[in-house]
Amino acid sequence: MPSGPAAAGEVMSGRIKLVLLLVLIGALSVAVFLGCQAPPTDGRQEGDDAVDRVIKTDEEWREILTPEQYRVTRMKGTERPFSGEFNDFYEEGTYSCVCCSNPLFSSDAKYDSGTGWPSFWEPISDQSIATARDTRFLMVRTAVMCIRCDAHLGHVFKDGPEPTGLRYCINSVALDFVASGEE
Repeated sequence: MPSGPAAAGEVMSGRIKLVLLLVLIGALSVAVFLGCQAPPTDGRQEGDDAVDRVIKTDEEWREILTPEQYRVTRMKGTERPFSGEFNDFYEEGTYSCVCCSNPLFSSDAKYDSGTGWPSFWEPISDQSIATARDTRFLMVRTAVMCIRCDAHLGHVFKDGPEPTGLRYCINSVALDFVASGEE
């Protein structure tokens, strides 16, 4: 085993690298935790009763949702691209939350973004969805949730068509569809 000043420098250098690595891991963990805990930016004020909230336990959600619906809407999952029933679906009507039936998007705002998920350029109203910063997987995105039940729906991006320039990229499994005339 080497000894002397060179060996002491190598040991010190190794310890410094280890400490820096641990500090970096800790900082990333805190950043991811704080990003996932961002409050919704939905415009609600404390005491605002404009939205009838739907609150259920995990067990209650599991009883009413399929395993895939639960994974996406309650666990913030994502369905595989080009796999959802509403990706290439263009009937006239309203897309609502699979968890609570809250109307979310109109077929009038749906378009083919080529991404493999149903895409909309605007929600039915600003009072139908909420958004929050999402930093999972070391990316910065804006998550979209149902304002009534906090179901994870997908994400919104600033690369959509006019007039909004937004692309609401939504998981089919998070949606129900009600055809025009059946509302």
